[in-house]
Amino acid sequence: MSRFRPTENREVPGLNLAAMPDLIFTVLFFFMIVTHMRDVKPKVQYQIPQGSEIEKAHQSGLVYLFIGKRVDQQGNVTSDETCIQVNKRIVALSQLGDAVQRERDRMPEDVRQHMVVSIRADRNTEMGLINDVKQELRKVGALNINYSATFSRNPQKHN
Repeated sequence: MSRFRPTENREVPGLNLAAMPDLIFTVLFFFMIVTHMRDVKPKVQYQIPQGSEIEKAHQSGLVYLFIGKRVDQQGNVTSDETCIQVNKRIVALSQLGDAVQRERDRMPEDVRQHMVVSIRADRNTEMGLINDVKQELRKVGALNINYSATFSRNPQKHN
């Protein structure tokens, strides 16, 4: 017969934390890879319209053009006037062509030929202003334009 030893002085073994830093750095690396950092911070407030035929745009050669109400650093609307923002700068409609041309000149030569202007306009922006913007873009040869929208599952039919 075997003898049983008393378990009075037995302690719980310590937890091995040797793999913890590896796990933390793996999770940190994962979030760094999947997180998308915004290149351009909008200085105008806009609400994207909805559409039913939506395609994802390619990243290289994009010039962002925001149209909406001007906001401050906290996101509060500061003016009822509709403003135009090209990448990081607010411009007047008359300066839009020059601003887009400057953005084109900053691009590498191979990307410059495939430049796309991505218009992110507020859904309440007047169509006359959108047409004026398109005319200014035509003057500088920026003919590739895409319009940003959110996907609508129920497209509205117009008569």
